[in-house]
Amino acid sequence: MAPNGPVFSAMLQEFDGAARLLNLESGIWKILTHPKRQIIVSCPVQMDNGEIEVFTGYRVQYNITLGPAKGGIRYHPDVTLDEVTALAAWMTWKCAVAHIPFGGGKGGIICDPSRMSPRELEALTRRYVAEIIDAIGPDKDVPAPDVNTNAQVMAWVMDTYSMHVGHTSTAVVTGKPVELGGSLGRREATGRGVMLATREAARHRGLELSGMTAAIQGFGNVGSVAADLLSAAGTRVVAVSDSSGGIYRAQGLDIPALLNYQRQHRHVAGFPGSEPLAGQGLFSLDVDVLIPAALENQITMRNAPDIRARIVVEGANGPTTPEAHRHLHERGVLVVPDILANSGGVTASYFEWVQDRHGYFWTEKEVNERLEAKMCEAFDAVLKTALKHDVDLRTAAYIVAVSRVATVTKMRGMYA
Repeated sequence: MAPNGPVFSAMLQEFDGAARLLNLESGIWKILTHPKRQIIVSCPVQMDNGEIEVFTGYRVQYNITLGPAKGGIRYHPDVTLDEVTALAAWMTWKCAVAHIPFGGGKGGIICDPSRMSPRELEALTRRYVAEIIDAIGPDKDVPAPDVNTNAQVMAWVMDTYSMHVGHTSTAVVTGKPVELGGSLGRREATGRGVMLATREAARHRGLELSGMTAAIQGFGNVGSVAADLLSAAGTRVVAVSDSSGGIYRAQGLDIPALLNYQRQHRHVAGFPGSEPLAGQGLFSLDVDVLIPAALENQITMRNAPDIRARIVVEGANGPTTPEAHRHLHERGVLVVPDILANSGGVTASYFEWVQDRHGYFWTEKEVNERLEAKMCEAFDAVLKTALKHDVDLRTAAYIVAVSRVATVTKMRGMYA
């Protein structure tokens, strides 16, 4: 039986539209709407106070037709199996759109890392990896950072796996520190990809980055890098927000100064020269581009009618509900979907995996040039599909992705 939670159902709505346009045969439809494997594990950890806590962890491998599963591991109190399964499905389509040889996976642990010490986080990470050890590996499933995980967590993942297999295996995980086989340019890749997607979407609408205005929800790794690169390209970033709230400056925020302020204070609220932006105020600003780069389900029918941006570029995974997306499309807002807009991260992860497998590493300039080429190739394929079928970019991206996975599924045949 297919999962039927709200997040997975949202993914299915997007999938179904593309599948109908492709006249996808029913058997392939069934295969592509069921996760290959869902793993639930219990992770007991001795906390610093001596107490034992048991955390629930998940790893979902949605589809591995094109290659090893690929997807991050998130640490968050609200992690659910439904969410992880949907995110693994989105990773399947994202890798297919990016035209890289990976399937889709995702992992998560129900925890609040802000209330845990580094030792507790390390212990939790190592126990989680030990519990899923048989399911991951360079040729099976390659994890990466996600919400509340970082290069240090990936180093613990790599070390734990390497200890179990008896040799150093850098290619088991991406997003590692450069010293441990990580790739130059990987940390900035998702935000850089968002910038490139914004540039290509703007050009399609007859605009250039220089002189445009932008508002960015989320000032973590993705949002902050996108803001920095857009600002450097001449875009006026007039508003950003994080969990502390939002800030606004009509003349444009000084992004390099804001990045320094955030490093010192760990939030953007109170940035000198800006005014506070309450609640959902960021979504109603009159800007050229709006970039939701936080969590899923941020643009809903509660705030979609207030959006005045001409272009929405989804830096986060699943930030727009299907109903809100239809509303925006009908109003003429160009929405660049997540599986295209934020695929820079997984593309650079692919580059890292390739470099680890070959034991030969590229310069940051080479990584960025290859990333730009792949992002532009993917955007062009989706745009041409949208124009050919007279559909929005999200449907077009799914047509490209589902077609690629379905074609290979049929070529490989049915193993019985």
